[in-house]
Amino acid sequence: METIRNYLENMFANMPRTPEVARAKAELLQMMEDKYNELIAEGKTQNEAVGTVISEFGNLEELAEALGLEEEVQQERQQNEASPRRLLIMDEAKDFIRFCGIRAAGIALGVALCILSVNGPIFFEHFEIIGIFLMFLAIAAAVGLFVIMGVYGKQWQYIKREACSIDYATANWVANEKARYRNSYTSQLVIGILLCSCSWFPFILLGNIFSGGWWDNFMAVIFFAIVAVGVFLIVHTNLVMGGYNTLLKLNDMETVSGSFTKESFPEYSSPIADRIMSVYWPTVRSVYLIWSFITFQWWKTWIIWPMAAIVHAILKSFTVKKGGN
Repeated sequence: METIRNYLENMFANMPRTPEVARAKAELLQMMEDKYNELIAEGKTQNEAVGTVISEFGNLEELAEALGLEEEVQQERQQNEASPRRLLIMDEAKDFIRFCGIRAAGIALGVALCILSVNGPIFFEHFEIIGIFLMFLAIAAAVGLFVIMGVYGKQWQYIKREACSIDYATANWVANEKARYRNSYTSQLVIGILLCSCSWFPFILLGNIFSGGWWDNFMAVIFFAIVAVGVFLIVHTNLVMGGYNTLLKLNDMETVSGSFTKESFPEYSSPIADRIMSVYWPTVRSVYLIWSFITFQWWKTWIIWPMAAIVHAILKSFTVKKGGN
């Protein structure tokens, strides 16, 4: 029966989410279940029963008149002909999620290395050449990671450039994986923000006991190390969550398969607000990199991440429709 239900969900995946479609879907499911039970009672195997049910009830266009869905089926056909969508299969979705995890770790590590790069000149204050060498080595490693992740991600550019969709089963899997990741997402985000906010604690706790000379440099190194870990967690968890959101947002929000999209994304007050919020984090990342490479003040530019998180929360509170997520 699970096979039949999944097949039915895929049949209705691109149908509009209306009461009429929901009623027809429930009626068809009951008809399919009755036929399946009848075949099982006649001595058919489960596979034979499922095959027979799908062959008899598996064409929505033939059943449209009986279900009262002629207009909806016609609209779906016309829409598919006017703007066909590339369907991502389950294996592609799983590969994309794995890629997002690797990309998140690479970019987050690159950002952390940019922050840590200032520790070279600080720690090796009396050996400037070594300190500068370590700083540029960390920056070079970070740039290398950014470039590698960019090249590695080219194979998935079609997801953003082409009209794509995922079937109901894949959307359900992605939604479940996102739900499982939510606790980890929240934990990493909270810990990351706390680390950035409390990174100055070593100066408060140890400043009155140890001060001057080598100890000041050591505490500065600890300060940037804490900030680097915090920013790593913030960037990493947001990019991983972004992978799930990217897939869930492929389906039209007003279709049956787009129900997960409706649950996962806020509805903004205007199309302009939607566009602004969709490019917010890529813009923050670009500003961070440009500012950092122009000024080379990596010990200051990291502040853009916690500040951007605060601004994002404020903007979201003003732009999300009442009742949205």
